[in-house]
Amino acid sequence: MWLRHKVSNPSAAIYGCSSLKLTIEERQFFKVANPAGVILFGRNIENPDQVKALINDLKATFGRDVPILIDQEGGRVRRLRPPHWRETPAMAVFEQIYKEDPQRALLALELNVKLLGMALKGLGINVNCLPVLDIPQPNADPIISDRAFSSNLDLIIVMGKIVIDCLMSLGCLPVIKHIPGHGRALVDSHKELPRVDVSRETLEAEDFKPFKALSYAPFAMTAHIIYEDIDPENEATFSKKIISEVIRKDIGFEGLLMSDDLGMNALSFDYATRAQKTFDAGVDLGLHCSGIIEEMREIASVTPPMTNENYNKLNKYLALTNTTIDFEKDRAEAEYNKLVK
Repeated sequence: MWLRHKVSNPSAAIYGCSSLKLTIEERQFFKVANPAGVILFGRNIENPDQVKALINDLKATFGRDVPILIDQEGGRVRRLRPPHWRETPAMAVFEQIYKEDPQRALLALELNVKLLGMALKGLGINVNCLPVLDIPQPNADPIISDRAFSSNLDLIIVMGKIVIDCLMSLGCLPVIKHIPGHGRALVDSHKELPRVDVSRETLEAEDFKPFKALSYAPFAMTAHIIYEDIDPENEATFSKKIISEVIRKDIGFEGLLMSDDLGMNALSFDYATRAQKTFDAGVDLGLHCSGIIEEMREIASVTPPMTNENYNKLNKYLALTNTTIDFEKDRAEAEYNKLVK
């Protein structure tokens, strides 16, 4: 049997699913493994009615309130696309507006995030993996680039706070990423393992600061990166030292910490070992995105139930999503369009 742990509380994992509808095999897996939540990708998205039906099926399968995650940043990273959903820009667009008119830029960002959040809420999606708080560097791999707000530390904090607060006000939970900072990575962690060799003092003075300033967010996502001056042997996701000393103590993050995708090529080892090292390091939730059920079973074989403390946190956060918002979409969209033209 692939499941070794008796699951009482939900298991400390978030999984993807393979297509537009749940398969019989997936439905059975989710019932037995009882993961904390599910993340949706482009392969799960066709039109609004289909997405709502899939989410309703997931909720019925779990039999409880469940976090449904998505990466809807805008620009390159967006799962909801035209013609059924509005075009959403990369976050760097708002820095360009800011250079001309700071007040207009911040209002446009606020309206953009509210429109985005309401679109997610209308489908039943209650967690958005946003904002990206990384500080892009000129020589870094372009995997972050325009997904970040700016290379200006203070502006990242200002804009990141707007995104977090707007999403929270709508009952859509934000995820700050990629903690403690992905902006210096010279390679794409989807493809290989980045190593950052700048001093801890520099990282603390720059890269870690947006995460510290916005550490009140309910969720954070780790970076699959080795910071050589802190732990030269382990990427942050596998590093007890980084998670305990940097993320929990120095940054002060007290919410639910999830891994970046355990299927990424930055990580070595088989899937069960990746998951075990993630939990041993102190990560609260292992994230696996591919929807490949054989990989999911490997991860499920070593995934423990959520602790009572973490399950209580999750339920507290989910309670915030059960809000009814009075929001005039057409008026907000018209105002947004005037601001960005």
